Amino acid sequence: MRTALVYHEDMTAARLLWEDPECEIERPERLTAALRRLQQGGLEQRCLQLAPREASEAELGLVHSPEYVSLLRGTQALDTQELRALSGQYDAVYFHPSTFHCARLAVGATLQLVDAVLMGAVHNGLALVRPPGHHSQRAAANGFCVFNNVAIAARHAQQKHGLQRILIVDWDVHHGQGIQYIFEDDPSVLYFSWHRYEHGRFWPYLRESDADAVGQGKGRGFTVNLPWNQVGMGNADYLAAFLHVLLPVAFEFDPELVLVSAGFDSAIGDPEGQMQATPECFGHLTQLLQGGYHLESLSQSVCMVVRALLGDPAPPLSGPMEPHRSALESIQSVRTAQAPHWTSLRQQDGRTSPVSPGGPTFKAVEAQASAVLSSLLGQLHLHPTPPVRTAVTLTAPDAALGLPPAVLHQEGSAPQEETRAWARLHEALAQDTAFTALGKVLHLLKGILDGQVSSGVAMTPAAAATLDVALRCSLSHRAQRVLCVAVGQLDWPPDLANDGRTLWLDIRGKEAAALSPFHVSMPLPGTTGAFLSCVLALVLPLAYGFRPDLVLMALGPAQGLQEPQAALLAALLRGPAGGRVLVLVEQEPTSQLAGILARVLHGDAPPSLGPFSTAPPEDTQALLYLRRQLEAQWKMLQVAAPS
Repeated sequence: MRTALVYHEDMTAARLLWEDPECEIERPERLTAALRRLQQGGLEQRCLQLAPREASEAELGLVHSPEYVSLLRGTQALDTQELRALSGQYDAVYFHPSTFHCARLAVGATLQLVDAVLMGAVHNGLALVRPPGHHSQRAAANGFCVFNNVAIAARHAQQKHGLQRILIVDWDVHHGQGIQYIFEDDPSVLYFSWHRYEHGRFWPYLRESDADAVGQGKGRGFTVNLPWNQVGMGNADYLAAFLHVLLPVAFEFDPELVLVSAGFDSAIGDPEGQMQATPECFGHLTQLLQGGYHLESLSQSVCMVVRALLGDPAPPLSGPMEPHRSALESIQSVRTAQAPHWTSLRQQDGRTSPVSPGGPTFKAVEAQASAVLSSLLGQLHLHPTPPVRTAVTLTAPDAALGLPPAVLHQEGSAPQEETRAWARLHEALAQDTAFTALGKVLHLLKGILDGQVSSGVAMTPAAAATLDVALRCSLSHRAQRVLCVAVGQLDWPPDLANDGRTLWLDIRGKEAAALSPFHVSMPLPGTTGAFLSCVLALVLPLAYGFRPDLVLMALGPAQGLQEPQAALLAALLRGPAGGRVLVLVEQEPTSQLAGILARVLHGDAPPSLGPFSTAPPEDTQALLYLRRQLEAQWKMLQVAAPS
């Protein structure tokens, strides 16, 4: 099994024993509702069940002071009056006689999961734990948090497994100041948090939650705060934050482990967060990393995360794909604050050297009320996984060697008459090998369009002609919008209507050109940094803004991408179309590329790109030119609020 699930019913024992409106939202049902939803969706059964253990006091001491651990140990013997008096010494905290046991189990469950991942027993996993941890500090409980589960896990990974670079992503709606304080001078841990801030008027009311809090000493630049100054942030805002802030920095940092502090009070319907991101958004965020108190929204969001960890495609995102102005102001502010520390952010903005820190002054933006939860959750359903998640069609019998066992080696072909009719469009498809390959491609494409296959890889000796046929065939079989990502010598079909049904991205052009809003040409990036900028700042924003029913990715003659780059591109393109991706490869049958692509389409992590390298000025300028030309049509390209 690729994904582990860690849970113990004892973590539901602690509960509020007195009246406290502030604390009553942190209740055991947060775990039981999520677990019940996982069971109902058949997701728990697909995961490896890990038995949690209590963390030792030595493990707690990796982050917390001995005096604080001793104080918490003593809560086991206190009566209700004493527990209430002690709780009152902290901000938004309640203690119960079972708190110490529950909190040690929460830490121990997290450590069990980290060990399982780093020792290769599983690829990833979810620790379903309570109490949460990201607010707790070295010697203080805070915000329902007792021990800092994620911070202890990071220190454990460093101490036991020798890791040197760990990324912590905190998508809870509250700032995890406890994690920030613990690692603010430590360059081995990159901490990213988005959180409701409202210019300091939202709990925990800290000046150091703003964008210009970037860490201290050697840790400057390794704390990344993205403050939301308006409620109602939705899918487009969260996605823009990942594409334009977190992912560029994360790829440059190149972490050995990603830990997610996954609070779902940032999801729609939560009374604390008041945000509008729907549950499937968290599946997309998890896919991009690969790596709440409203019970219905929380449990749906947990399911989406587990499905993404298992490799299932995330359902397409709902809602308008246009970030709020306030979100763009926040993104602009954090990019400005972080640019002195990260080459990836400077090159996307056309800067070649560090800049002076300091961001723009925000205008107060009035909060927007939302009452759309019930209707959106009513529309949301867990999309069934197609019978075949990934299929590969090859032109030579021995080419199937090296394919993962879970991937289907498809032998079928479209009827001869149908294949012959499509082949008449191109002389290159009349040749025997190309004709045979076309029949297999059409059969695979029909399986994807009919929902029988999620994604596929096909080898062909005539990628350009086959891509043209696949596009036309898709449009004639119910596909409303098709995204074509053409890498190599693959030209836009001259008679293709510029009617919005097709978005064609040509990553090979001699110069950057937005020939229309639906036909974009980009020179092939020459370095790792330039490639990442192209994908994160151009390809994915366009893809998510277009919302395709299907993605056709073609690697043609002289395509120039290294295998890890091609694999990463294919993996990231799974998101916008709900996993429906067909990759066409014009390459020798003995190539291992088909197997690599099949693995990432099946949900495996792509191979490492290697060391980060700065983009040359010509690639940076080409990217900037295209973004300026296209952002009026495609709002997901924006990284700053319009003037």
